[in-house]
Amino acid sequence: MTAKILDGKALAEEIRGEVATGVAEMKQNHGVPPGLAAVLVGDDPASAIYVRNKRRACDEVGMVSDTIVLPADTTTEQVLKTVQQLNDDPRFHGILVQLPLPDQVDELAIIESINPDKDVDGLHPFNVGKLVQGRADFIPGTPFGIQQILMRNGHDPAGANVVVCGRSDIVGKPMALLLMQRAEGANATVTVCHTHTKNMAEITRQADILIAAIGRPNVITADMVKEGAVVIDVGINRVDDASRRRGYRLVGDVDFAAVSEKAAAITPVPGGVGPMTIAMLLVNTLTATRLTIHEKDS
Repeated sequence: MTAKILDGKALAEEIRGEVATGVAEMKQNHGVPPGLAAVLVGDDPASAIYVRNKRRACDEVGMVSDTIVLPADTTTEQVLKTVQQLNDDPRFHGILVQLPLPDQVDELAIIESINPDKDVDGLHPFNVGKLVQGRADFIPGTPFGIQQILMRNGHDPAGANVVVCGRSDIVGKPMALLLMQRAEGANATVTVCHTHTKNMAEITRQADILIAAIGRPNVITADMVKEGAVVIDVGINRVDDASRRRGYRLVGDVDFAAVSEKAAAITPVPGGVGPMTIAMLLVNTLTATRLTIHEKDS
């Protein structure tokens, strides 16, 4: 068996087209261009590239966007002040603070300071609570994108055994919460594995859908995957490669070459989950704008 490649790049382009249509309608019908503001603290290269890609995506769909760059030694109080200014700025319907933050900044305090109605990353405790209850306005971008990859490629998780490897607040936990809901695109039986899980391979081999979000290169090997499973690789890891101009290449958490001979479908790295994360952030920003308009009209 050779796995079908689940092309996140092409699907993200399709979704960005849908968002662009929604943005145009918002401008025409309400005179309101959706706006997204990003806060970047420090000079982490990966974060800077990610924020730049988000801004480029906003420009592509016609959204207003801005990036506030703060120095690496910025204090918690200074970040809080910036977030409050964005909370009060009607140009921006969505706010994201790029994570991780420098060690001296209280990450939880920053997340909790974002207006929940503008929290398009879906990380504020209020929005996490709504996700738990199955009535979220904003689903974190990576889990949301994975759900769309599954559904739009004919892999409905309803009734499936789903194993999520990883329990981060950004991917693992919200992924599990999303897929266990009594809703379309969910209704799965979900198991979460992590660093303290015993006999992980025995559990992953039961998965109809296996989602790897561990953050270690090639940790999911072919012997851990059931024949015919759908494998979603969230990992983006740098490994040394002297043959590449940059001296490294990007790989996922899954041993792609071996697992793709066993799985029915698999996401590549890069070009799988990553582009979908940004696309769903745009979807959430459009949703935030619509909710603002709705509130004004009510």
